Parts: sequence; C-alpha cells; structure tokens
Amino acid sequence: MGIGGISVWQLLIILVIVIMLFGTKRLSTLGSDLGNAVKGFRKSMSDDGDAPKPGSGTKPDAPADTAAKDK
Repeated sequence: MGIGGISVWQLLIILVIVIMLFGTKRLSTLGSDLGNAVKGFRKSMSDDGDAPKPGSGTKPDAPADTAAKDK
C-alpha cells in the first residue's frame, strides 16, 4: 500500500504519462522556475521582518505648515 491508497506502480504510471505529455526539458525548467519562486518568496519573507513596522513607537515628523502655526 502506498500513499493514500495509491501504490508505487500507479505512481510510476502517472510519472511516465506526465513525462510523455510535457517532456523532460519542460519538466526541468518547470522545476527550476518553481525553485526560484520558492527562493524569492523566502527571501521576501525574511527581508520583510527587517523592515520597521508602522506604529512601532516612532513619531513621524510634523508637517511644515502645522509647525509654523504653533510658533
């Protein structure tokens, strides 16, 4: 018994059909594109954690026109 009731032979047959439909070259480019997408997603998630969050306790500078009215 394989994964979820699918045997190893059924998985091999599905793999052969996919290779026949798309070809090995297209599958390899699809795999590398998918890997680059995952890599970019992980990089953007780690870069997002470094950015300061809005409302993190720092006050924005007052606009010039309101600062002139206070004087």
